[in-house]
Amino acid sequence: MKVKIVILNWNGRAHLERFLPSVVAYSKGASIVVADNGSNDDSVSFVRKHYPQVELLLLDRNYGFAEGYNRALSQIEADCYVLLNSDVEVEEGWLDPLVAGLEADERIAALAPKILAYERRSDFEYAGAAGGFLDCFGYPFCRGRILDTIEKDRGQYDTAREVFWASGACMVVRADLFHKLGGFDGDFFAHMEEIDLCWRMQLAGYRVMVEPHSRVFHLGGGTLPNNSARKLYLNYRNNLSMLFKNLSRRSLLPVLFTRMVLDGLSALVFLLQRRPDFFKVVFRAHMDFYHALGKLRIKRRLIQQNRVASASSNIYKGSIILRHALGKRTFDHLM
Repeated sequence: MKVKIVILNWNGRAHLERFLPSVVAYSKGASIVVADNGSNDDSVSFVRKHYPQVELLLLDRNYGFAEGYNRALSQIEADCYVLLNSDVEVEEGWLDPLVAGLEADERIAALAPKILAYERRSDFEYAGAAGGFLDCFGYPFCRGRILDTIEKDRGQYDTAREVFWASGACMVVRADLFHKLGGFDGDFFAHMEEIDLCWRMQLAGYRVMVEPHSRVFHLGGGTLPNNSARKLYLNYRNNLSMLFKNLSRRSLLPVLFTRMVLDGLSALVFLLQRRPDFFKVVFRAHMDFYHALGKLRIKRRLIQQNRVASASSNIYKGSIILRHALGKRTFDHLM
């Protein structure tokens, strides 16, 4: 299997200097490509000077995470792509279990490793942990991370299993299927594009897996800081767009109506917390979602016409927010 590790970079010289050495050292058998998303720092010259064995692919401007990867991967030939954030450290043996998983079952579309926190290496990392899921209202959570509660890795989730989504921080995908499904939704720009893609993979009859025998360490916040209004906006808007495109006809209206109510409540909480900027972000995310409905209807029609399966088995039937409020804040016995 021809494997290419693709790192999308934008002004990430510091991350490349810190994390690329481990990728080069421990990725035998795979080619490494740094796809530069129109950086204006010295990322490109740094890679050219210090890592001549790494292929450089230059995009003319910053297309965001989703469309940046789409444009880069359209120029890269491989059997599978390893999409790796520039702020991820890998260790010896990390790649083999992921590639072996794809080779073992042609119905597996994507795999993720166990993702631990780079700075707290016994803790799971927020963006992926030991595999991702959705609750019945579309809120993402993970084995090892529910809302803001992050568990320590004690080996409790070391079993490979099917999940709903693989983290974009590190995921292995079948190249032909990635292109067949249209890749990431470029309109997302960044955030939740991997969840949307994994949902479409399942609707097309494929499976998404986590393989904890592979582990990586993710710094996180490399694109946008966690308290960023821009990140909040993208998460609210993209989550609504994802639900609209992928939910079944029976679930669409009830789930969207409930989300309108819940998002409205969260906006009021931001006001009570004296964060009018976040209140405005939620409002703008909803307005932009409504304005995009014409385009989203076309995307939904195509997805629903081609669906051959359901992803419901990996959706938690309850509310993860309610469960968290009741003090049940770990994944144990959840699914």
